Amino acid sequence: MGAPPPYPRPRRERRCFAGGWGVAIAWAVAAFVLPFEKPVVDLVEKVRELRALAASDSRFEPELLRLEEKMSRLAREIFADLTPMQKVLLSRHANRPYTLDYVKRLFTSWVELKGDRRFGEDAAIVAGMASFHGRSVIVVGHQKGRGTKENMKRNFGMPHPEGYRKAIRMYELADRFGLPIFTFIDTPGAYPGIGAEERGQSEAIGAAIAAMARVSVPILASIIGEGGSGGALALGVANRVLVLEFGCYSVISPEGCAAILWKDGGRAEQAANQLKITAPDLLQLGVVDGIVDEPAGGAHQDHDAAASRLDRALLAHLTELEALSPDQLVDDRYRRFRSLGAFRA
Repeated sequence: MGAPPPYPRPRRERRCFAGGWGVAIAWAVAAFVLPFEKPVVDLVEKVRELRALAASDSRFEPELLRLEEKMSRLAREIFADLTPMQKVLLSRHANRPYTLDYVKRLFTSWVELKGDRRFGEDAAIVAGMASFHGRSVIVVGHQKGRGTKENMKRNFGMPHPEGYRKAIRMYELADRFGLPIFTFIDTPGAYPGIGAEERGQSEAIGAAIAAMARVSVPILASIIGEGGSGGALALGVANRVLVLEFGCYSVISPEGCAAILWKDGGRAEQAANQLKITAPDLLQLGVVDGIVDEPAGGAHQDHDAAASRLDRALLAHLTELEALSPDQLVDDRYRRFRSLGAFRA
């Protein structure tokens, strides 16, 4: 249930973006660009520059529309043929929107709640109360950091036991007051350190899974990046599980799988091909209930568009689940997970 070995970092480009269609948020640090996405990123920058010109001079609008169409077409062509390992790298992209990025765009009246009331606060999991289309809801999600300082604070999105116990506290709060639960999954896995094990890491994950299984409110889980092992499953026992187009979900990382099977982490691409961890495979196997398409070039190119697409999917599924009684919600969740791995000859 621990985190996988460190994975290769994408090549770094000294380039930042701001504003306009196909936006990559401007970070204080240089943007990360994967080799296979560089042609799309170059066009994104040109679109951004042309949009700034078109804002003050309408003569540039025809050229802007032509360039936007070219970028969309190029992105579709490139991203239609990605290998499983390339999709895994996209799911880990440093500029990909994280839980708090979606919270800012999907919810209002956000109030963060901290601590597990037993040991302390774990910043790798954020949780709180919010409003979603007029409904009071509970939100729980893994949170990675941007830059070294924040990543140290967030422990690179790898929760400690107190993070999962904070999540349990939120699940029980939601059950007590009849509030739907939204979870956002994005973690390499639970933190495998000595201190975490001493404080009961596996017990905390198991208790979180059990707590999710028994609550009598709708639960919707969204895999927004990488979902690693039990560290992800502790937020994934939901009535409906959605995955973004370039998200992944697995019991182990490709690097970890290759290291175990072949004693060679360099064979990660071969492992990724066999693990069936990308969105289309997950849907075919019944592990997820739907795929949310990402903007051209991936969610990291346009956080607002990615959030808008996820918002529509979540609202549709929540509306469907609200028609079920509390007992039916529990039974629905039970049947969903009991059916996983069941195949007819």
